[in-house]
This record gives sequence, C-alpha cells and structure tokens, in this order.
Amino acid sequence: MTKSILNPRGFLSALAVGFAFSTSPLMAADLTVALAAEPTSMDPHYQNLTINNSMATQVYNALVLQDVNQKLIPGLAVSWTPVDDRTWEFKLRPGVKFHNGAAFAAEDVVATMKRAANVPNSPSSFATFIKGKTFEVINDLTLRVSTKKPYPFTPNDMSRIAIIDSAFVDATTEDFNTGKASFGTGPFTFSKWLPGDTLKLTRNEAYWGSAMEWDSVTVRPIGDGTTRAAALIAGDVDFIERVAPSDLPSLEKRSDVTIFKSVSNRLLYLTLHMTEEPIKPYVTDHDGKPIVSPFRDIRVRQAVSLAIHRQAIADRVMDGLSAPAGQFSPKGYIGYSASLSPDKYDPKRAKELLAEAGYKDGFKLTIHGPAGRYSNDTRILEAVAQMLSRIGIETSVETMPASVFFKRFSRGGPNKKPEFTVAMSGYANGSGEPSHPLRIFIHTKQKERGYGPGNRNGYSNAKVDKLIEDGRASMDIAVGEKAFIQATDIAMREYALVPIHHEIATWAARDGITYEHGALDSTFIHNVRAKK
Repeated sequence: MTKSILNPRGFLSALAVGFAFSTSPLMAADLTVALAAEPTSMDPHYQNLTINNSMATQVYNALVLQDVNQKLIPGLAVSWTPVDDRTWEFKLRPGVKFHNGAAFAAEDVVATMKRAANVPNSPSSFATFIKGKTFEVINDLTLRVSTKKPYPFTPNDMSRIAIIDSAFVDATTEDFNTGKASFGTGPFTFSKWLPGDTLKLTRNEAYWGSAMEWDSVTVRPIGDGTTRAAALIAGDVDFIERVAPSDLPSLEKRSDVTIFKSVSNRLLYLTLHMTEEPIKPYVTDHDGKPIVSPFRDIRVRQAVSLAIHRQAIADRVMDGLSAPAGQFSPKGYIGYSASLSPDKYDPKRAKELLAEAGYKDGFKLTIHGPAGRYSNDTRILEAVAQMLSRIGIETSVETMPASVFFKRFSRGGPNKKPEFTVAMSGYANGSGEPSHPLRIFIHTKQKERGYGPGNRNGYSNAKVDKLIEDGRASMDIAVGEKAFIQATDIAMREYALVPIHHEIATWAARDGITYEHGALDSTFIHNVRAKK
C-alpha cells in the first residue's frame, strides 16, 4: 500500500511499503550504500557541490545543522543569538572532540573559515558563505560573527561550512583525500577512499550526538539506475538513491524492498553562455564554422525555453517523477514567486523568435551534461536535443561521468572563461534561505565579495544585483524575501538560466532498513537506520 503525508513544507511525500517486512533489527552491523555519483574530493572545502557536501556531513559537523526539511538545529553551536544588527553570538558545544582526540574550540572555527575561503584551485568556493564576515573568539566556547551590514542569514551560512581541526588548516586537498587530515567531529570517521571503487566510513564511538548503529559503511558509486536496483535486489547493497523511474513499479511490488519518495527542491536547468568571450566551438553555423554565442540575445534564450516540452519530459522520460519548473523554488518554498510559471511548449513561437534574432536558419550546437548524476539525465539531454533540433538548432549531446563534468563545468572558477556553451546541471538549495541561488548563480561575478561563483553563463543585471544585496542586508526576513522574489522575477524573465523541472527524489532499501527524508534529495547516510 502507499501512505501519503504532507511534509512540513506542504509537499506530498509518499512511502510505498512492501507486503511482508521483518520488524526485527538487522543482524549485520555493516551497511553498503550505492550512490549515483561519488564526491570529487573528500576535502570538505574543496568544492561546493551537493555530493561533496552530503558526504562531508558524515565526517564533519558545521556550527549549525539542518534537519531533513532544512530547519536550523544545533550542531557544534548549541545556540546563536543576534547581539545587534551586525553581530551574532554563537555558544559552542562543550566536550566535543575531533576524531584524532583533539578538543574542539572556537579557534578551530576561525581557522576553518580562513581555509574554506581560500582552498587552492577550488572549482566552486565556499567563500560566498564567508566573505564579509569577521570572526572573533570571545573564549573557547563563545564566538562572535560580525558583518559590515545587517545580515539575517549568518546562521544559514554557518550551516554550510564543515569545521576542521585547526592543526590541519594548512593541509592540502590531497591530505584530506588520503585521510591524513580528515579528522572531523561527525558521526563517522573516514577510513579510506578508492575513487571509482569504494569509500569506507567507520562509526565514531565518541560522537557527541546520537550514536550510529552501523559499525562501518561502504559507499559504492553506481552511475546507472537500473544497475543500482539490480545490486539492491541481489543483496550486494542495502540502500540506494535515485531509483530509475522505469524500475520503480517493479520495486514497489516487492515485499523485500521499501521505497521512499519526496518532492524535492532539486532543480534541473540549462545554462546558456551569453557573453562575447571566446570559448570552445560548441556553437557553429551549419557548415561547422564557429560563431559568437547566439544566446547573448534574449530572444534566442526564450526560443530555447519555448522549444522544451517539459510535461512530455515529465510523462515520458521521468515517468511522472518530476514537475515542470519556471524558477529555482517549487511552490511552498521560501523565495517562490507566484507570478512565474513554467514556459508552455510553443515551437512555432520559438521559430519566430529565432528568425527575429537573425537566426532564421538556426545553427549547430553541442550541449553537455553529466551521465548518472541526476535521474535520467542522459535521456533528458537527448530529449532536449531533439526538441531544439525541431526548431532549427541542430543539437548533439556530449555526456561524461559526473566527476569529470563538474570539474569541466566549473573550470577556471570565477572570472574565467567557461568550458561549455550550453550545459545541463542541477541545483538544490542547501542553505534553506532564498538568497542562496540568487547570489550563487544570478548575481554578477564578483569574486572578492563572494558573489556569482556559480554564474557560468555571464548573466549580469545591475538592478537584480542591487535587489539581491538589499535583501541580504535586511534583518527583516519578510522584506528581504520580497526583494529576492523581485530579483527572481526579473532574472527568470530574462532567462538567466532555463529551468526544466524539479525532481521527485527516490530511495530504496532492503527489508529491515528505514530512511528519514525530506526536502533535500541528497542522501544523508546518518539518516539510514535499521527498523526497530
């Protein structure tokens, strides 16, 4: 049967239950998990990437944690209070030790912030959460964080930075990848990582929070959804994420498998390069001669959006496990604009817009994306390519492993030339506050201020920038949200990026395992539990 409930944000969640489950705890104390992709690094500060961040929460803690619906809860800080409009005071948790036995104190936070903002060769820096903040140690268990202007989201930002032992502030990314410096305060300790093969975690016996029941966890990257499902059925793994839509009906019928579903805030979108910067010739005329990006013209960007049949993708590619999108947030989330809706499929108007922009005969395009990172990502790209080809944009697809794609997608970092002309990626609001996607993806790139690290297409609008900055400076969250919604309205109508859909997240577990899930589609291994 299927039990439907409304989660705290008002979204439909369903737990499809099998027919004959054991109620006794699992005999084995080891857990094997199959993920759709693996981290690009075990350095918690190397790259602000969803898979990296969710894995980092197993080994490290932030000052502030989030529950499954992104409500802020105590972490290494037991409380946080505004002292004035520009200063927050954090009271730190006493008695916490790092995995190497070192005591946690305020100086570790200060050292962490210095490192996290300046990791060499970071493809997507955490500096955006740190820039403009001053950290002051009051005593070992009291820290103050000050900003130049009033800023209500300091606690949200502090939920994004994994705290490390200050003794390793100068450690390299490789030191963290090999385990030499990987000493956090999280529920599991890092054992070893063989990229492309396995990642091993061990229970932290001295964890300050709820004890984990698994002695050890083995994480395996399995990019193909059907292969992940087969591994679960065969007993090779105990828990999988991102159940392939085509496999979902058969798994739901099994009495030895439990399916978990949540409408997520994961957005799949296209970036369209819109500046005159010379990049690799992934856009050419029909004879193969490179041309300056046509996406500088808003009419061409709109044509792309109108050419995408989002509902057909939801029905035929996603088997109903997606909702067409027209903005970052789904309905019900903070930052959602009621005035925006997904573009309706209109290939006739798309062709007219191309002609108006001077591309009556279209052009040739290669779009890029990850293979296996998102549900049916390759099939979605192929469907989008067919839809664009129908309006005269002769489109081919190039995919690659997620770890390779994101390194290339982020190559060069802020203020550097992009790697791709058009690319498909995903985004989930990890901080739970509405300015996050705007300051990361929409604001004009300003590396020194921490703005626009994910702005990979060159979008820039001074009015939008000001709205984002004004909203982030207001201690009145309602006033700030109004500015963010106005910025969203402008940016989406200018096609700063092209939304495709929000995913419905899925997980599956063998009999005897349960999973606490919510707004985020990330997999948090510490929420995988044995049924009692």
